[in-house]
Amino acid sequence: MQVVILCGGRGTRLEKETEYRPKPMVSIGSKPILYHIMQIYSSFGFNDFIICLGYHGDVIREYFLNFGGLNGDCLVNTATGKIKHLSNDLPNWNVTLVDTGLNSETGARIKKIEGHIKGDTFLLTYGDAVSDINICQLLDFHKKHGKIASVTGVYPTYKSRFGEVLVKGDIVEKFAEKPVHSANLTSGGFFVVNKGIFGYLKEDETCIFEREPVEDLVKNDQVRLYEHKGFWHCMDTPRDHVFLNTLFSTGKAPWISENRGKCLKSEWKSTLENAY
Repeated sequence: MQVVILCGGRGTRLEKETEYRPKPMVSIGSKPILYHIMQIYSSFGFNDFIICLGYHGDVIREYFLNFGGLNGDCLVNTATGKIKHLSNDLPNWNVTLVDTGLNSETGARIKKIEGHIKGDTFLLTYGDAVSDINICQLLDFHKKHGKIASVTGVYPTYKSRFGEVLVKGDIVEKFAEKPVHSANLTSGGFFVVNKGIFGYLKEDETCIFEREPVEDLVKNDQVRLYEHKGFWHCMDTPRDHVFLNTLFSTGKAPWISENRGKCLKSEWKSTLENAY
């Protein structure tokens, strides 16, 4: 099953961090957050990725074209230019890089990769958030309800920064734009969608996935919410960047597969309070 990652936005809230690179290439530790997101999926056996490129897409393209040299030991012959990769622990990923337009909104980007989708169902997320979500449980949930889309509902610390999802049971009734001090769930990305989603999308670069397409899906009773009560955090501001790097450097990053279920909420909450 393929994983589609939206990586085309400008990430202006990260200020200088995204002046010369897209937000998904901003690092946590020594790796871009995009790498961390891909590792989340890979830890559950999903290794076939489609990356939707836009703003500074060349930076992401060059990263994967030189992936072996950037992420492992290698031997370079300076006369011939031949490269021999010496590391045996590089991830075995297939990565399709698709230019979806500099100014395209999220819905247009998804529509433009339609021809690259091989199966009836695919995974979809943004290139700026990490979580300890169980992808296999999310997929099982999606298969059971038989609707076009499943969205992961999360409980972010700063609720006024995100839109909320109004639900009755697991039935999504409404998406609302960034309410202040909401106590409701918000969309954390980590979608599962069927190919029927493409009938709700347009290649027009102004098509925003989270607005008319999702609103129409909700009206047609085609969206269900998978509630995730664990860790989720979006790298949206410089403080988010500091927080995620602090978690990683102290060995308390809940999204890392070997830490899954071992990092206490009280620990990362304390780190969050210190970062903010």
